[in-house]
Amino acid sequence: MSLSDILHYLRIGGFTLAALLLASVVALVVAIERLIALWGVSERSRALGEIVNKHLLRGDVAAARTAAERSDAAVADIFIAGLDRFERTRGTCDGVDSAVERERAQVGLRLRRSLWILATIGSLTPFVGLFGTVAGIMKSFKDLGLDVQAGGTGGTAAVMTGISEALVATAVGILVAVQAMAFYNYFQARLSRVLVELRLLGDEFVELLRERPVTTPSVPSSTAAAPAPVEARSLPEA
Repeated sequence: MSLSDILHYLRIGGFTLAALLLASVVALVVAIERLIALWGVSERSRALGEIVNKHLLRGDVAAARTAAERSDAAVADIFIAGLDRFERTRGTCDGVDSAVERERAQVGLRLRRSLWILATIGSLTPFVGLFGTVAGIMKSFKDLGLDVQAGGTGGTAAVMTGISEALVATAVGILVAVQAMAFYNYFQARLSRVLVELRLLGDEFVELLRERPVTTPSVPSSTAAAPAPVEARSLPEA
């Protein structure tokens, strides 16, 4: 298909074809944005999980919190939410698992952002293309009727040409829908795997926080034992 043919179909398609091409561009932009946002999410989360777990195994909760606050991994917010609850309960771990699960749900919502656009484009563009085809066929038959009224031959060649051009809208709508749904299914599968990893990291974090060793401050040797006071002896009377 040459450039002149493409321009011809764009002119014939009108608003419907322009809307479908715009939807295709939007789907591509959303896919690129989500691909950048999800790049390395699992790797950074696993790396932070290993660091935080090492600190918790030593009982160093403060170092674990510092590592989580300095990281930009998705699981960092989950760790911080659990540590905040841990501090509010004065180290009893009551409700830590609930706080971790709530924050994990929030992280999942942020990771799924904009995916509804891909689903909407994938479900609506075939109907938009079908609408353009129906409108093109109606226009072809209308032109045929006007030609007959004007004394023309009213041959079927002009009608078939108009219908074939109108079917382009349906074809483009299906192609855009396939593109959007392919992106949507890819990100859904990838996010499902990421959310499972975040759940596992959160569960391990809660377990290590509960089973952490409790360190007790050592008593300085200088204050271990003090000498007993010596009683003064009374002198004998003369």
